[in-house]
Amino acid sequence: MERNVLTTDLTGKVAVVTGAGGVLCGYLSKVLARAGAKVALVNRSDAAINQYAAEIIAEGGIAKAYKGNVLSKEDMEKVAAQVLEDLGPCDILLNGAGGNNPRATTDKEFYEPGDLERDDIKTFFDLDDDGVNMVFDLNVNGTMIPTQAFAKHMIASGGGNIINISSMNAFVPLTKIPAYSGAKAAVSNFTQWLAVHFSKCNIRVNAIAPGFFSSKQNQSLLFNEDGTPTARTQKILDGTPMGRFGRTEELAGGLLFLLNDAAAGFITGIVLPIDGGFSAYSGV
Repeated sequence: MERNVLTTDLTGKVAVVTGAGGVLCGYLSKVLARAGAKVALVNRSDAAINQYAAEIIAEGGIAKAYKGNVLSKEDMEKVAAQVLEDLGPCDILLNGAGGNNPRATTDKEFYEPGDLERDDIKTFFDLDDDGVNMVFDLNVNGTMIPTQAFAKHMIASGGGNIINISSMNAFVPLTKIPAYSGAKAAVSNFTQWLAVHFSKCNIRVNAIAPGFFSSKQNQSLLFNEDGTPTARTQKILDGTPMGRFGRTEELAGGLLFLLNDAAAGFITGIVLPIDGGFSAYSGV
């Protein structure tokens, strides 16, 4: 009888999630646990991952929190060794650590004559070197270094899956955030590179690119106090053919599909947009 390719069963597999203290990756950690995986939640600070791990355990899943900095090779090697001892070799790596920095963000979308003389706005020329470097480091090296640590488990055990987190910025850069856009484009490119590099080892490497999602944590950034969208939010909604923000649970299907070796076993090196059509829409 053929295996049911519609069901992603991760029973017995070990899934490592970096950046698991964030809302998105904390939720995806639960998705992996509900599919049967033993989940290692990795984050630089441990308060949030302890809570997420406790919630997974309360649901009947298996989870353990590990404090570690994805930019430290020493940290990641230590965490990898501990995960191996506690849960077994890593089968799935979700590289979720990433983010932007205000010091790498311009205040205005467009440079206009005279802006350089103003001291009340941050222009492209005022971007902070350390802020820009931090964004590239966190997103690019923060994907590479955990992969170096955990892909060794996959090679030793005969295969696995790596999922990176890209972004809409990787397709077309958004205004005001040049460093984050460039860093996520690098993550997409690195995903393709890794897919080719590990193609002989039965390791598939793909990425998901979330569009714009609304949660309790970012409501104040997206909407005014009266509930109306901010000007930038309205631009996002106007550029999303489905006309709404995504819901966090709408990321689960794409992730589970890419991890399903029966359904997606010949898929590697792709970046899957989950964006309500944003990346397909020219605005006309």
